[in-house]
Amino acid sequence: MSDRIEALKGMLAEDPNNSFIQYGLAMEYVRSGDLETAAAEFNQLLDADADYGAAYYHGGHALERMGRIDEARQMYERGIAATRRTGDAHTQSELQGALELLPI
Repeated sequence: MSDRIEALKGMLAEDPNNSFIQYGLAMEYVRSGDLETAAAEFNQLLDADADYGAAYYHGGHALERMGRIDEARQMYERGIAATRRTGDAHTQSELQGALELLPI
């Protein structure tokens, strides 16, 4: 396991409600190729902070890369609803684009 992952896990243990740290940890798992753990981290983050728009995008992308297209679609759709609610038009458009590129 990378030093960065270990450092982020330590930081998250000290501040378990810090969405930014958990997002960073999930992204490190993506970078390491551990998509299953990344997806679990994104889901855990979104359970605690349903308005963290970028987690929907990158979480959906991780699910896509694992071939879990229906779950990716649901993640993108939830993200679109969240970004509408928060007024994050940029992330909403990214999520919409990702959703439209999914196979039917």
